[in-house]
Amino acid sequence: MYSRPGCHLCDAAADVVRSVQRRCPFEFRIVDIDGDADLERRYGASIPVIAVDGRSVFTYRVEPAELEREVRRLWST
Repeated sequence: MYSRPGCHLCDAAADVVRSVQRRCPFEFRIVDIDGDADLERRYGASIPVIAVDGRSVFTYRVEPAELEREVRRLWST
């Protein structure tokens, strides 16, 4: 998840991701975009961005059922 400190949408998205992670374990990393000029340019105020297997899947809000489908889809490949 691409994020920055103090972002209330990021906190909410992380909570959703962690709830899905409890049902189907996967690696979850939060990347702080502050201080990285490339990431700040790429994502700016459009955070949080949730990437699954390197592909941006959600921006701002995470739909738990869709995230779980994405994760399970990767398991089946």
